[in-house]
Amino acid sequence: MSVLRRFALPLLLALLSLQGCTVSRAQIRRADAIVAASADRSSSCAQADHCALPSPLLAAATEALAASTPERPVHVVTLLDDSVPAMAARINLVRAARHSIDVQTYIWDQDDAGQLMLDELVQAARRGVRVRILADQLFSFGDLDLLDRLTRVSPNLEVRLYNPTFHKARTQPLEFAAGVLCCFMQFNQRMHNKLLLVDDRIGITGGRNYQNRYFNWDDSFNYVDRDAMVGGPAALQMAASFERFWNHPRALPLTHLRDVNRRILSDHTPPTWPAPHYRRPARVARVQQAAEDPAWLQTWLVDASRRVGRVEYFSDLPAKTDKPDKRRALDFTHHIMRMIGEAKREVLLQTPYLVMSKRAQHIFRTLHRRADPPLVIVSTNSLASTDAFAVYAMSYKHRKRYLKKFGFEIHELKPHAPSAAVDNELANLDLDTTALPPPEAAGPAHVPAARFRLLGSRGSSNRPAPLHSTGLRFGLHAKSIVVDDVFAMVGSHNFDPRSDHYNTESGVIVYDHDFADQLRHSILRSTQPENAWVIAPRRSKVPVLTDINRAIGTVSEQLPLFDLWPFRYATSFDLKPGCQPLRATDPNFYACYEPVGDFPDVALSPKLIITRMVTAFGVGAKGIL
Repeated sequence: MSVLRRFALPLLLALLSLQGCTVSRAQIRRADAIVAASADRSSSCAQADHCALPSPLLAAATEALAASTPERPVHVVTLLDDSVPAMAARINLVRAARHSIDVQTYIWDQDDAGQLMLDELVQAARRGVRVRILADQLFSFGDLDLLDRLTRVSPNLEVRLYNPTFHKARTQPLEFAAGVLCCFMQFNQRMHNKLLLVDDRIGITGGRNYQNRYFNWDDSFNYVDRDAMVGGPAALQMAASFERFWNHPRALPLTHLRDVNRRILSDHTPPTWPAPHYRRPARVARVQQAAEDPAWLQTWLVDASRRVGRVEYFSDLPAKTDKPDKRRALDFTHHIMRMIGEAKREVLLQTPYLVMSKRAQHIFRTLHRRADPPLVIVSTNSLASTDAFAVYAMSYKHRKRYLKKFGFEIHELKPHAPSAAVDNELANLDLDTTALPPPEAAGPAHVPAARFRLLGSRGSSNRPAPLHSTGLRFGLHAKSIVVDDVFAMVGSHNFDPRSDHYNTESGVIVYDHDFADQLRHSILRSTQPENAWVIAPRRSKVPVLTDINRAIGTVSEQLPLFDLWPFRYATSFDLKPGCQPLRATDPNFYACYEPVGDFPDVALSPKLIITRMVTAFGVGAKGIL
C-alpha cells in the first residue's frame, strides 16, 4: 500500500468524524452547572479595593486619564525593550488591579514564564478582580487537566479560546492535517493580537507571548522582542477592541469545547490549583521582587516613561478572519501602510520576516521612484538567527527586488548578537534585585542612558538551523516602524502577507518625536556591525561573467518554480577590523566589508537544503508561511 493510500483513509475518517462537530446545548448546560457547583469560591481578600497593591505605573495612567480632554489627550508611554522590566511591569499591574484584567495572546506555554503569569492572574481573581483570558487555540493551553482546573479555579476568572480546530482545545497531529484539508481558510486564520489591559486604564501590547523565549528564559534560543506600555485614553480603545474579540462567535468558552466539556462531565470532583513548579525558582522570585520594589520600578520603568499627547491603539476587527476583503476589518493594516506611504525622509522597519505583501511592495516601489526617495532601513533575521527558515527562504529569493526596486538597506541579525546577550545576562541573574545595575550601566559605554536596547523572545516549537558556532542564540521577533522621527509603531504586525490578510493584528502608534527617536535608536542598535550582517550586491570581479550570472539569476528569481540558480545577486557582508560602518551604497563599501556567504555561520543541514528548496518551489506558499 502506498504512503498516500495509507494515510488517506484515516484522514478521511477524521474529516467525517470531526467536521462540524459541536457540543450540544444540553452538554454545555450540564458542564456549566458542574462548574458553577464545584468552583472554588474562596476569597483571599475582603477589602473594597480587592487588596490591590500600590503601583506607580497604574497611578501615572490614572493621572493621564484625569488630565486628558478629547482635544488634548495625555498619555504615559514606556518602551519595554528589556525582558526583566517587561515581565516585572506585567506582574506589577496584575497585582495592582482593582477591577478588571483582560489578556489577549497568541501563545501561552506552561514553562516558567507561562506558569508565572497564569498564577498571578489566578491570585488576582481570588482576591476579587474580574480576569478574562482570550488565547488563540492553536498554540495555547494544550493541557486538558490545566483547562479543567481553570474552569473552576475562581468564579472571577474565565478563559476563552479563539478559533479552536474542530471545537477542541487540543489539536492532535491527525486533526491538524484534517483541518488543513477540510477547512483550510478558517484553520489558517489566527488571532495574533497581544494585550494586557488593567482596569481599562493601562495596557501592554507588542510582540511578546507568554513563553520563556519571549523573556530571555530559554537555555538555547531566545527572541529579541519589544512591547509598549500605554496609560491614558488609548486604554479605552484597547478595552473596546478586547470586547469585540471576547464576544465574537469564534471566541469559545471552555465548556463549549468538546474535549474540555467531556473532561468536566466525566469527573465532578473539583480540581485543586497547585502551586507553580518552576524550573528556575530563584529567577522567578527575583522578577517578582522587582515588581514590588519601589526603587527598582522607579529606575527601570517610571523614569523610562514619557508623557506624550496623541496615541492610538489600532486592532484589526475579528471580522478580518471572516471577511478578509472587507475594508473596516483591516483598519490596523491599512493605517500602517498609510504611515509608510507618507514618509519623506526615512522609514525604519524592524520585522522578523521580510516577506512583503503586494500592497507593501507597491508602497515601497512608489517611495523608491520618487525624485528624492526616503531612506529605508530594514532590521530582520538571518537564516542563522531565525527559526522560521521556510519564511526566510522567501526573503532570500527576493533580495534583488528589495535592494534595487525598493531601495532597502537590509541588516540581518547575527545569532549571537552582543546587544541581545546583555539583556539575557540581566534576565538570568539569580540575585537580589538590589544587585541589578542601573539601566545606564546595562550595556556598552556608548549606549545612551535611556538604554536603547531591544530584546525578548518569541516562542515556537521550531528549532533553528544548526550553526558552526556555539553558544546561546537569539532571533528577532520585534515588530516596529519609525517614520521620519514623527510616527512610531510597536505591535504584533509582521508586515508580511499573513499579517496583512489572515491574522488579526494590533499595536500602538505614538505621535511623539522623542518617543520615535527612542524607538529609532533601539532598532538601530540591532543594525550595528557587531549585531548584524549587511546584505549588498556581490562585487563584480569578472565583468562579463558577473553580468551573465546576474542575468540568469534575475530570470531564475522571476520563476514561480525551479528557481535553482545558486549564485544570487546579493550576499551577506561583515565589517572588516579597523573600518567604520558604511552604507552599502557608499563607494568605499567594498573596501571596508568582506563577503561572508549567503548563509553565514549556518552548517550544512536538512534545514539549509529545505531553505533552498522553498526558494525554488515555495513561492505559492508565501501568503501562509
